[in-house]
Amino acid sequence: MLNTVLAWLKVKVMAAKQADRIRNIGIMAHIDAGKTTVSERILFYSGRTHKISEVHDGQATMDFMDQERERGITISSAVNEISWNDHDIYLIDTPGHVDFTLEVERSLRVLDGVIAVLDAVSGVEPQTETVWYQADRHKVARIGFINKMDRPGADLDRCVAEIEKILGAHPIVLQMPILSDQGLEGVIDLIEQRAIYFDPSDQGSSLRYGEIPEALRAEAQLRRDRMIENLANADDAVANLFLEELPITTDEIHAALRRAVISLKGVPILCGSGLRNVGIQPLMDAIVDYLPAPTQLPPVVGEDLRGKPVTRERSSKDPFSALVFKTQQLEGKKLMFLRIYSGSLNEGDTVANTTQNNSFKIKHIYKLYANRIDTVKSAPAGTLVAILKARPAITGDTLCDPSHPLVLERISAYLPVIAISIEPESSKDKDKLSDALAALTEEDPTLVFEEDTQTGELLLRGMGELHLEVACERLKREFNILVRKGKPSVVCKESVRGEGEGRAEFERESDTDLIYGEVRVSVKALKRGSASICEIALPEGHPYVKQDVLDAVLDGARGAMAYGPNGFEMVDVDVRISYIGSDSKACYHCLGSKIAAAEAVRAAFRNAGSVILEPLMYVDIIAAEDHIGDLISDLSQRGGIVSDLKTADLRSVIHAVVPLRHMFGYTMKLRSLTHGRGSFSMRFKSFDSLDNLDSGQRG
Repeated sequence: MLNTVLAWLKVKVMAAKQADRIRNIGIMAHIDAGKTTVSERILFYSGRTHKISEVHDGQATMDFMDQERERGITISSAVNEISWNDHDIYLIDTPGHVDFTLEVERSLRVLDGVIAVLDAVSGVEPQTETVWYQADRHKVARIGFINKMDRPGADLDRCVAEIEKILGAHPIVLQMPILSDQGLEGVIDLIEQRAIYFDPSDQGSSLRYGEIPEALRAEAQLRRDRMIENLANADDAVANLFLEELPITTDEIHAALRRAVISLKGVPILCGSGLRNVGIQPLMDAIVDYLPAPTQLPPVVGEDLRGKPVTRERSSKDPFSALVFKTQQLEGKKLMFLRIYSGSLNEGDTVANTTQNNSFKIKHIYKLYANRIDTVKSAPAGTLVAILKARPAITGDTLCDPSHPLVLERISAYLPVIAISIEPESSKDKDKLSDALAALTEEDPTLVFEEDTQTGELLLRGMGELHLEVACERLKREFNILVRKGKPSVVCKESVRGEGEGRAEFERESDTDLIYGEVRVSVKALKRGSASICEIALPEGHPYVKQDVLDAVLDGARGAMAYGPNGFEMVDVDVRISYIGSDSKACYHCLGSKIAAAEAVRAAFRNAGSVILEPLMYVDIIAAEDHIGDLISDLSQRGGIVSDLKTADLRSVIHAVVPLRHMFGYTMKLRSLTHGRGSFSMRFKSFDSLDNLDSGQRG
């Protein structure tokens, strides 16, 4: 009996130790900051790959889709498992292009830590801000890596200042570069007070530690003092030692940095060059040393089937729970990617999908290595794995132990803002096209397809021109369907300008019966982004109305609320039904009331006045200062509002809000105005009328 208990305790201790040695991390950045290049070095130095694959050669392991390799960008988040310093690290390389923001969103939803990669020349770029604020929303711990320190114009201090000023973070710089006439030779570790050199003869695999060069010792000491001071502002234990002027050991610094990162009070900053193989191994050490294990984070919170809060400890001792954060086809198999939050998943287990209200048996569990999968018998809490896709199941579903049901918060959705009409070049592919689009939209919820009720055209909607272009190319390559595409157009919505009332009466006699209904409604505009409301609000003393009539009135009103007077989806509107009439002779009161309710809502919409809401975009333009005047003038002609302008020696940044419909073809115009030296990015702001923006909304 004693031996059994001891064996059980040993298993529990080993499981806890295993969980402490797990890191779920992602790499996020603005496009072209070098995050995939950094990812490839991490794979190489960990031994996961046997050669360094380069993005510019179209051979990156994490960018395994043909289009990713051809375009040199990340489109789909790839998962890979590596080992480093006796730790299991689950690594996700996320896209940097704004059209694929959902990939970042659903990755951050399941990650515990992130490496934010910044270009040492460009600093904090627009998409850096977007992904940083996404990480803020999900409370994900961060490490900063200033990449491309080998480039002319690289400036560590300016990048750090922008992290503090623009992102509102508390950076703690742990390294400084060693630069010479030969370029970037290595980095100085300010904690250990030593120089680290990376041998170019073996692609930086061999590290040599040495004394800090004489010419850099004074600067290194100043930077170390500043590091301690910044760390003291983020950690009370170091603050006490600092104020009492007591010595602070390296172990105390490492422990304090870990506490600061996990509590989101500080962001350690490292530097190097992914392309030159400098600084990657210390970054990997920082992942293990500072980013949290799943067990160090608060319990995951969900709801039981009655809507009451329920928690799960992030360990294997609690009942199984997991979130489906992605669906994708790999090696000919349709897979669901899972983040296991609690418990463990074993081959042969029966699990419940509480979102879809069904259950199924686990046939296989797969470890993920980018585009390659391996089967395993079980997976513990804290891991990222895949299983065969069960129908119906979609991104954001919760899987759990059937005996301990819960529902986790779903992954935030993004509304498509641009549309194209598509049709197959061959009529025989019409049915095949619908099936292929269903498969694509199942993988990517930001893709939506539907038939235009007015023209009968098939419309494909997405987050941007590149997003739709990639989708059409996938139809060709993966499903062998060639399509003809229409010109891109923006997706519009509609709302009311103010308040209005409507009344409708419907009366019709058949051979034997009278169909009658009378309804009055009032409508008013709601704040942008609100959920539309439709309610019965009969005044006190109103004659009794049967429940079946009330249901019919609501059904008719809600049907009329779907589209506004201009034919666009109606949003941000409050509809109140204030009167429901009757006729004692009417036999079909429900049908008549339903028809009258729909007509009353339409009349109220017309009386309140309609407003078309179009996608407004945050537009961020980076260019030399001497081009700013021309750029602002061009934005004004496009109906844009400049909300901020930041000027600097090497670059200036214009922040503006511009209707998406005026931004088609802007790349060519920007090249012309800046002689090819400007760049821009867009991200969705809201559906609104530009005239409605007040000063508080323009930033």
